Amino acid sequence: MSKQLDIMYEGAFCYPIHLEQSFDRFIEHYRSLEGANHKKVCIVTDSDVANLYLNEMIKICKNQFFDVISFIFPSGEASKNLDTVEKLYLKLINNRFDRKDLLIALGGGVVGDLTGFAAATFLRGIDFIQVPTTLLSQVDSSIGGKTGVDFSRFKNMVGAFYMPRMVYMNTAVLYSLPQVQFQSGMGEVIKYGLIKDAAYYQWLKDHKESILALDDATLEEMIYISCKTKKAVVEEDPKEHGIRAHLNFGHTIGHAVEKLSDFSLYHGQCVAIGMGAAAYLSSVNHGMVSAVYEDILRTIESFGLPTKVAGYDAKAILEATKSDKKMDGGQINFVVLDSVGEAVIDKSYNDEMLLDAIGTILE
Repeated sequence: MSKQLDIMYEGAFCYPIHLEQSFDRFIEHYRSLEGANHKKVCIVTDSDVANLYLNEMIKICKNQFFDVISFIFPSGEASKNLDTVEKLYLKLINNRFDRKDLLIALGGGVVGDLTGFAAATFLRGIDFIQVPTTLLSQVDSSIGGKTGVDFSRFKNMVGAFYMPRMVYMNTAVLYSLPQVQFQSGMGEVIKYGLIKDAAYYQWLKDHKESILALDDATLEEMIYISCKTKKAVVEEDPKEHGIRAHLNFGHTIGHAVEKLSDFSLYHGQCVAIGMGAAAYLSSVNHGMVSAVYEDILRTIESFGLPTKVAGYDAKAILEATKSDKKMDGGQINFVVLDSVGEAVIDKSYNDEMLLDAIGTILE
C-alpha cells in the first residue's frame, strides 16, 4: 500500500516522501513535482547497489529523461570523501550538466549524503532526489536535508543543509539487504522510540518477531512511523538549533567508536553501542530507573545489535568524542533521557563521568 508524507519548511511545502513496494511509480511521482522538466539525470550509486538496481532505474528513467548517465563508486564509508565528490563533479562537467539537470541518489546513507552534498555545491546547487535502499537511509539519513562527507577520518565534517526534491522509498529492496545492515538500521529506529515516543518503543518490542521476519505490513508501518517522527523533529528545527539535536542520542560516543573502528563497524551498530552508554548516564544522572536502563540494553540486543565493543581504549574513545561536530564552546551537547520518550540535552558531563559511561560499553 502506498503512503505519503510531506515535509514542510518554514510553514510551506518542501518535498514529498513516498513509500511504495516497487519502483513502478517513480516516474509518476516525479511528474507530480513542480518544475519536473529536467533534461538530463545522473544516477549516483555504489558498486553493491549498482549490481542490484541500477539497470532497473536506468530503464525507468529513460521513459522520462533525454539523457541518462550513471556514476558508480566503491561501496563503503571509505568512499564518502571529497575525492569521490571531485570525480562526480568531473563526470557532470564532462557530460555538460547544468542547473536544470538532476541527480538521483540510489543507495544507502553514504550514497545519499554524498550525492546531496554534490548537488548542493555543483554550480551552487542543482536538484536531486533521494532513493534510499537501506533501512537506515529510509528511516533516517534520506530525510531532513543533511548532506555531507567525511574529512580526514572526521565523520560528516564537511556538509550542507540541502533539501531533495523528493524521497522515494521502495520497501521491497529491504529483502535484498544483508541481515547485518538491516540490524544496523534498527539502531536508528529504536532511537526514535527512546527520544520521542514511548508507545512506539513498546510497539517495536511487541512486534519484534514480525519485524525480524520482514513482514510487509509491519515493516511499512515501522518505516512510516519512523519517518513521521523525524519529519516532526526536522520541521520544528530544520537547522539543528534545538530539538533536532535529540536525534543525536547515542551518536557522540557512537561516532567515536565508528571512527576508531576505521568504519569497519556499521553506523547503526555504533549508535546502538552509544545508546547503551547514554542510557547508563541517563540512569546515573537523570533519574531514569536502572530497570529501564537494563530494558533498553535488552531491547537493543534483541534486534541483533551490540551494546559492547572489544579491543578499544576508553581514553581514546573519549578523545575522539572531542572532535565531534556537536561540540559547543568546548562542551559536548550530550543527549540523555529523563525517561523513555523524553530526551534532553546536558552539557554538564566532565571527562570522569564520560569515562565512567564509556567503561560500561567495553568488554
